[in-house]
Order: sequence, then C-alpha cells, then structure tokens
Amino acid sequence: MKAAVFYEKGQPLKIEDVEVPAIEDDEVLVKVAACGLCRTDIHYLHGVPTFKKPPIILGHEISGTVEKAGEKVEHFKEGDAVLIPPVFSCGHCTWCRQGRGTICTNQIMVGNHRDGGFAEYVSVPADSIFHLPSNVPLKEASIISDAISTPYHAVVNRGKVKAGETVAIFGCGGVGLSAVQMASVVGASVIAVDIFDEKLEMAKKLGASETINGKNEEDVAKKIRKITGGGADVAMEVIGIPATIQQAYEAVKWGGTVVVVGYTHKDITINAGRMMFREIEMKGSLGCGLQDFPKIIELVSSGKLKVEPLVTHQYPLDQINEGFELLERGDASLIRSIAIP
Repeated sequence: MKAAVFYEKGQPLKIEDVEVPAIEDDEVLVKVAACGLCRTDIHYLHGVPTFKKPPIILGHEISGTVEKAGEKVEHFKEGDAVLIPPVFSCGHCTWCRQGRGTICTNQIMVGNHRDGGFAEYVSVPADSIFHLPSNVPLKEASIISDAISTPYHAVVNRGKVKAGETVAIFGCGGVGLSAVQMASVVGASVIAVDIFDEKLEMAKKLGASETINGKNEEDVAKKIRKITGGGADVAMEVIGIPATIQQAYEAVKWGGTVVVVGYTHKDITINAGRMMFREIEMKGSLGCGLQDFPKIIELVSSGKLKVEPLVTHQYPLDQINEGFELLERGDASLIRSIAIP
C-alpha cells in the first residue's frame, strides 16, 4: 500500500510502498477514506518525539470503511463506515475508572504509539472505533475524530459551558471554529478572536455573535470585558501561544474559567493575585473521552454540527507535504485540510 512515512524532524514525509498492516483477532483493517492534517503532526515534524520511534506513519483523524475484521470482532463487518478516535484508553487505570480516559496512563494514540492514517490502510482495535451513519459524509467525517471532538470535551466537560453564558474563543483554526460551533450549540454567546478577517467571517457563520481582530485591537481582553460588562464566563485558548493564553486569562470575569486547549512547550506568566482574589479557574483540556463520541456523531448526523464548511482543502496522499506547508503558514484561507489516499 502507499503511505506517507515520517523519518526524521525537519524532513518532509516520504511517499513509499509499505506492507498492508496485519490485524489481531480483536482488530479491524480500515481502508482510509480521509485523514485530517493536524498541528499535532506539525509538532512531530519539528521534533516533538513520537512514542513509536521513526519510521512511523503519522495521522490520527481518520474515517474509512472496514476492509477486514478479526475473528473475535462481532460488531463490525466489511464495508461498514467507521470513525477512528485519535486515542484509545485502557479502561482500567485509575483515571479511566473515574471517567477521565483523556488522561489514561496507558493510552495508545494512533499515529504516535502505532502507525496512523496517512496511508491507504490502517489497523485499529475494534472496541475503540465507531459506526458512522450513512448521512454523515465519509471523507469530511474524519475531522470529527479530533477537530470536532476536542472542542466538545473543552466546551462541555472542561469549560462546563451553559446556555446564556458568554464564551471568548481565541484562535479560529479548525479546532477553534469547532469550539465556536460547539459553544453556540449549547446556547452560549460567542466572541471569536483571530488575526484573519476571513476566519472571523467563518466564525460568524458558525455561530459567533461578536468577533475581534487581534491585529487591530490594542487590548483584546479589555475589549471583551467592555463587550460583556465585566468579562467572559469562559475563555478558551485554542492556539498554544503564551501571549494569547494570558489574554484569555485577563478576559474572564470574576469567578470565570480559562480553558487551555492549544499546546505550547513554553511557560506562561499570569498574575496569581488576580486568580486568588477573583477565584478564577484555569484548566487544561486534552482530546475527548471515548464515551462522548456517540453524542458527537449524533450532533453531526442531526445537522446541529457542520463538518463540510470546515474542510476547505483536500490533497491526494502524494501531495500531503503541500498540505502541511499550507497548514503551517496559517493562511487566512485555511480552515482545515485533509489528505485523501
């Protein structure tokens, strides 16, 4: 089969012929329909280590159809449309037993611990994947895996956003725009922040009631406090930039919540006194638990969440490096990219 193989940092993925992965009795072989390009993959390309040492096939936002099922697999058969979550939790560690599989101590991430979806086929455990309804577009469904599910966890479980609250979302890339949608669906009023007007226009189409261009506003947090009469109930940083994390922290009201979704290895500086005197909460948010995927798929199937507008670029597998170049530039026109073998 064809696959885009990662060998070392700073080098593009290499398109090669590799063996079709074998499956265990409890696994399925999936023919990949699409695999989303994610900034997590860019971190790997720049040197953040994967658990499986290169060479490795990256890619963790995968949709496809079952090609073959292992002997012990009962609920999936050849031809079934499926969604593959990025992370498989063990189900028996301390955190899993508390319902917090996102921080499972034994988690396995596809495209990190094992070969992923930048290939024609991928093998995965059958007990960790989900059926896709026929009315959900198969290729675009790949972004449900991460770009839709991660904001769901951030909005619903970590931010605990309620109807009538105001949510400020910093960063309108793929995950950020999905967070705009998600917060709108639960009934919140959304203020979207980005530096590209085109992304802010898309945020409006997906439910944002207010938008702020960070390039044109001297003090974004002050602007949000003015709009809301004191600050947002919840602020989410979905980029991974220390300066915007600080802006999010300064944008919430007394008793507000800050949810950090974007990854950065850098330290941040915040005023501890403000946190203490105003009882501000800061939380991290990582991925999404397997138990929430049926709810998310239903939201897409029912039309409450849109996936098609978020997929603006599609690349064949042999052009995947061009897709990553565009994603890394952060062009105003880019919302999501997917690679299709």
